[in-house]
Amino acid sequence: MPFATARTVSLHGALGHLIDVQVDVSPGQVGTTLVGRPDTSLQESRDRCRMAIINSELPWPSTKRITILLAPADLLKRGTHFDLSIAVALLAAHGHLPVESLDGCLFVGELGLDGALRSVPGVLPMVLAA
Repeated sequence: MPFATARTVSLHGALGHLIDVQVDVSPGQVGTTLVGRPDTSLQESRDRCRMAIINSELPWPSTKRITILLAPADLLKRGTHFDLSIAVALLAAHGHLPVESLDGCLFVGELGLDGALRSVPGVLPMVLAA
C-alpha cells in the first residue's frame, strides 16, 4: 500500500491539536514534498528522517515520489517531534510496517541521524490532547 497515516500533536501555547501525518509513496518524479504549513524545523525533518531510516539499515524509497501532508493544513506546525510520525508513516506507506499497526497510536519524538529517538519538550500537553 503506497499510503499511510500516523498521528501526532501540534502545540500552540499549552494547547495540543491532533495532527494526521499522511504519507504517499508513489511513482513519479523522485523527491520528497512536505505540505500543510510546516515551519523550518519541519522542512529539516525530511533530511533527519531520511538519514535515520537509511542509517538504521531500513530501505528508503529512493526511486519514488514521497508526499507528506500534515493535516489539518490550516494550522502552523512547528517542532522536531514530528520526525517519528513522519518516519513510521513513510515506512508503512513503503510496505515495511503494517499500516494497521499505526491505528490508535500517537507518535512523538525527534530522530537523530543514527536513528536514535530523542526526547522533546511538551509531551504532557501532547498526551493530554490525544
